[in-house]
Amino acid sequence: MKKIKNPTACIIIIGNEILSGRTIDTNKNYLCKQLHLLGIDVIEARVIKDDIKQIVYTVNETRKKYDYIFTTGGIGPTHDDLTSFSIAKAFKVKLVKDKKAIKILEKYYSSMEKPLNEAREKMAFIPHGSELLYNPITKAAGFKIKNVFVMAGVPEIMMAMFKKIVRKKK
Repeated sequence: MKKIKNPTACIIIIGNEILSGRTIDTNKNYLCKQLHLLGIDVIEARVIKDDIKQIVYTVNETRKKYDYIFTTGGIGPTHDDLTSFSIAKAFKVKLVKDKKAIKILEKYYSSMEKPLNEAREKMAFIPHGSELLYNPITKAAGFKIKNVFVMAGVPEIMMAMFKKIVRKKK
């Protein structure tokens, strides 16, 4: 009798703050546990710096080997948030301002009586052809492109995004 093979996954934690030790990574542990419970075998986990070449290389290498790739980090409003741009480059697509993502951010920031400035607007740029991943906390969406799920690095936001992904898949 042939054993049915579980789907496979790789987790990529992106962030200089993790590598420097300034921030403790809890995302990898959470994702490993949750994926295991879902019957998905995590074969590999990597922690990489906020570097375009390294993100492109790592995503391209792993997305061919595993059924699912989950990244955390690098999709916020700061200068070192390079993940969205890097993923677009990895898939050889343009980084575009997503109309739905902009509307979500406009509504969220206006409700807080804060402006949607250029830095915050940066969070609405996603690789062309991606599907938005809902963020119930700060509303800045992650995204999915092919088998790559790109989520926030802040643990509580990442967890909320992951729960939404899992609910959607059921």
